[in-house]
Amino acid sequence: MSLFEIKEAFYLKGKPFKIISGAVHYFRTVPEYWRDRLEKLKAMGCNTVETYVPWNFHEPEKGNFVWDGMRDICRFLETAEEVGLYIIIRPSPYICAEWEFGGLPAWLLKDRNMRLRCCYQPYLDHVSDYYDVLIPKLAEHQIDKGGKIILVQVENEYGYYGNDTKYLKFLMDKMRSLGITVPFITSDGPWNPDVFRSGCAEGALPTGNFGSNCEWQFGELKKLIGNNKPLMCTEFWVGWFDFWGSDQHKVSDLEKNKIDLDYMLANGNVNFYMFIGGTDFGFMNGSNYDDHLTPDVTSYDYDAPLTEDGQLTKKYHAFREIIGKYNSLPPLYDSDIKRKAYGSIRLTAKTDLFSVLDRISEPIYSSYPLSMEETDQNTGYILYRTKIKERVNEIRFEGANDRICAFENGKNIFTSYDKELSTPHIIGSENIDSVFDFLAENMGRVNFGHLLEEQRKGISKALYINGYRHFGFDIYNLPLDKDQIERLDFSCGYSDGLPAFYKYEFYVSDAADTFVDLDGFDKGCIFINGFNLGRFWEIGPQKRLYLPAPLLKQGANVLIVFETEGKAAETIKLCDTGTCYDNSKSFAL
Repeated sequence: MSLFEIKEAFYLKGKPFKIISGAVHYFRTVPEYWRDRLEKLKAMGCNTVETYVPWNFHEPEKGNFVWDGMRDICRFLETAEEVGLYIIIRPSPYICAEWEFGGLPAWLLKDRNMRLRCCYQPYLDHVSDYYDVLIPKLAEHQIDKGGKIILVQVENEYGYYGNDTKYLKFLMDKMRSLGITVPFITSDGPWNPDVFRSGCAEGALPTGNFGSNCEWQFGELKKLIGNNKPLMCTEFWVGWFDFWGSDQHKVSDLEKNKIDLDYMLANGNVNFYMFIGGTDFGFMNGSNYDDHLTPDVTSYDYDAPLTEDGQLTKKYHAFREIIGKYNSLPPLYDSDIKRKAYGSIRLTAKTDLFSVLDRISEPIYSSYPLSMEETDQNTGYILYRTKIKERVNEIRFEGANDRICAFENGKNIFTSYDKELSTPHIIGSENIDSVFDFLAENMGRVNFGHLLEEQRKGISKALYINGYRHFGFDIYNLPLDKDQIERLDFSCGYSDGLPAFYKYEFYVSDAADTFVDLDGFDKGCIFINGFNLGRFWEIGPQKRLYLPAPLLKQGANVLIVFETEGKAAETIKLCDTGTCYDNSKSFAL
């Protein structure tokens, strides 16, 4: 029997226990700041921390597992235990979380027949291989083994996706066989009974995810699960996320948040989603797709009680006061983490992508276009180069995602995004024997809904020229990983108006958090000392990128910008303000 039990309430070591938890994603915060964020969680009055485990973060290639640095899940769990927090762990293969592909590894899509989140045997085999490595690591941190894990989630909001109960049972049986002894939970929206029931699994406590009208939501949850089980909101959405092109930054209505929190603490259990949002470093942001693509911005600030860089907010203090009615509060904790404005840094070198291309990537020849996944690439960019010996009047893509910049003989001829990719592009070229380049960008695989199996990136089917399929491509992988960035040669040449790399150098004697202002640039990504800080795009709403102090070096630092639209600035500002958004355009949910 587990030391943590589910009866009419939660019981810890035989005594009733009210879960007051907050989400802290270790994969969205540099490890040097994990303890700081967890200490602030405890000081707000929480007794538990919750985190997902993103599969694609730990197994970027099949069989290649990574557990160090930001991926050191065991170190994060140990830190939470040292701080004195219990732990809810959510290790399902799919996590959503506005994360690239909902946490699923992109290499799953190399199988053209792949079926996700169900009893498709190749998928189950991959999950099994992953769990064989992951779950024993987590099992050692359960409360039954002297650790602090008290609950494990089976799958995530599964009711919104499907109803394969055998799949859910497979996950539970697999985890039990690998040593999980604590109780299981599921989580779905209680406002839709059919969806909620589809996500339930026999032997797991059903819980709810919602962000408002909590008295009604708890009432619906009670109808669905009965009166003899504890009520829990596993995701109390105290904010929301932003996507590129939104003209408004989303914030919550704090007064409504306070009313909802007070009710839930009086009547059940809660996990704040998010306590701190953090940052989607690299290319790990997800996307959503209703009637069009909406890729998420780099900041996952989420209007959480802690800002993206860990500052206490008005929301933090308001929640702390309410929690104090139900739980004894430790002393208020705030760290001495500094912000600093390093001022303007100047451009020192630049080279365009086409000049340096063969130095950073070796082409793969294929008669037909290969998707990113078919070339064993997960994220970033991929370039298709081909020669066409006739005048090109029309170009059309089939099976292309997400955004393509097209060039003829080194000159941009069009940029196509989302639905535009499947429509004909009239060129009317007068040239013969031209070289065409198609630079495709993965803007972030969809992380929620029923389009997961359609997330192959680049060109996965065909390129049509003047109405017929064109064959013969040199394909260049451009994940822009640390190895590629280190191979850049800024002496290779530069031409205006092309995708290009821009190098800025500056010196640091006192490392502090700072914010990179991209005024004067259009679209691309930033690297600090080889580390990918994330994407920027002038359409907003995000205006600056967070640069944590641990990523800076004492002495010389190199900041490299990759910009795809041919628009760049001679100087970049490093600011001490965390205003990552145009707050004049914020609105309350």
